[in-house]
Amino acid sequence: MIAPHIVRRKPAAPFGDWPDHVPQVLRRIYASRGVTAYEGTQLRLASLLPPDTLGGIDAASTLLADAIRNDRRIVIVGDFDCDGATGTAVGVRGLRMLGARHVAYQVPHRVLHGYGLTPALVEVMRPLQPDLIVTVDNGIAAHAGVAAAKALGWNVLVTDHHLPGATLPAADAIVNPNNSGDLFPSKALAGVGVLFYLLLATRRRLFPENPPDLATLLDLVAVGTVADMVPLDANNRVLVAAGLRRLREGRCQPGLRALVDVAGRKLERLNAGDIGFFIAPRINAAGRLEDMAIGIECLLTDDPTQAAELAHTLDAINGERRGVQQQMLEQAEQIVAGTGNAGEAAAVCVFDPDWHPGVIGLVASKLKEQLHRPVIAFSPSEPGSIELRGSARSIPGFHVRDALAAVDAMHPGLIARFGGHAMAAGMSLQRAQLETFVAAFKSQAETMLDPALLRRELISDGGLEPEEMTHELARTLRDAGPWGQGFPEPLFDGAFEVLDFRQVGHGHLKLTLRIDAGAPPVAAIQFGGWNGLPPPSRVRIAFQLEPDDFRNRAGVQLLIRHLEPCAEATTSLC
Repeated sequence: MIAPHIVRRKPAAPFGDWPDHVPQVLRRIYASRGVTAYEGTQLRLASLLPPDTLGGIDAASTLLADAIRNDRRIVIVGDFDCDGATGTAVGVRGLRMLGARHVAYQVPHRVLHGYGLTPALVEVMRPLQPDLIVTVDNGIAAHAGVAAAKALGWNVLVTDHHLPGATLPAADAIVNPNNSGDLFPSKALAGVGVLFYLLLATRRRLFPENPPDLATLLDLVAVGTVADMVPLDANNRVLVAAGLRRLREGRCQPGLRALVDVAGRKLERLNAGDIGFFIAPRINAAGRLEDMAIGIECLLTDDPTQAAELAHTLDAINGERRGVQQQMLEQAEQIVAGTGNAGEAAAVCVFDPDWHPGVIGLVASKLKEQLHRPVIAFSPSEPGSIELRGSARSIPGFHVRDALAAVDAMHPGLIARFGGHAMAAGMSLQRAQLETFVAAFKSQAETMLDPALLRRELISDGGLEPEEMTHELARTLRDAGPWGQGFPEPLFDGAFEVLDFRQVGHGHLKLTLRIDAGAPPVAAIQFGGWNGLPPPSRVRIAFQLEPDDFRNRAGVQLLIRHLEPCAEATTSLC
């Protein structure tokens, strides 16, 4: 584990008139994230970027509206992650709301069909005889799949948000804010967000008056957006905030309500973190180990009983996924330890012939967090296959998809397929080529990575005074988001005296701390922080301020993200 350095954000000053109910701490936090005026905190749907600014939307909405008017058969082709599953559910539900009578969906199986719209998936869809295929969260690199569908006389409408390659597939229409030359101001839409925008544009063509309320789909849009870890820029924050409001008010799809229940969360207090840590993994588990159709059906059913049954199935699959992930992660850690130089290498690649292809992304993500290095985890695409699948996770400042593109340019034919984002990417290659690829990728990482980027940092919003550690502020901070990728949850730091400690649960450290001699004690917990040894008498911690509502006690708890020894000193920073 690479120990982090706590670095305080540069202060930014808010301006304008702020209501008295907004604490100074929160104003400072907003300003450091670029929201310097109170108006920027008011996340109203009216402030969404208009659909007509999205490139390709006119042709795409015309094609889709014509298909609905002419009673065509439409098939949504989704992806096997949470963004793809929620996007598929939004597509099916939304098209039916817009009057489509023949709507079906198809999602690839990770092992049988590969990623996205492939020729193999096109073959599976032959019995459906679609007139129009609409992809969601995939398709921008599906040259062969689009060609196979077009050869059968089907129209293809691609909606995606992944970075395109040098050429685009020969689809009838493409909507992707990340296409070269697209002027849409927000490049951060998730796949579900792109499809939602397409539905908005199509609704305008079909319903000049009395349009159906597509806002009822925003709970799904919020879940997919948070799950895909796209940056929560202003536009995405509006989408997520609106979806969270629907969830908290109980005006959500029965499947999401059921997933919240099996996760042991409370709808009325749900936040973006709950989606990322508790809801999304249960949906994702279906695509990792089973069939994502289970997750999609959970999101599509209007029957609460069926929703509960499917949610419990997803919960059980997620439990199995955790076990598989833990075993693979331990094996990956042993592989890394065996190399002896993971702390010096610019990038890390790991492979095991028995790993499950649906879990390698999680292994790569965990290793990336531990090592603060770009990581690619490989497995056979299916048991015994000579084709490998790789899942890459990166650190800020290293664009992993561009790195793969550079390797591909220097070694044509080495990588069979690749695609993704700055922070995550997927690829495939032949097993015989693995050693050559690993050497090329590590060399590219050494070229592209500034060594300073390999220094893990925790960015703090500064300290809190004892009188600021209140239940009221903790609840205000919790509800002030949505917090997430690119708009991080408030993190504070400070030096504390350790008054008491004990182990709780399986390896967790519970502490009673005091910031100075005159301050009241405060409870704190570090999950996974118990190492069998007493903590130092004085510590510096990076922490989040959380409300402690257990048994209506209306207290606070510090959720410790990092703890390090602190020399006896009078300053809050040791």
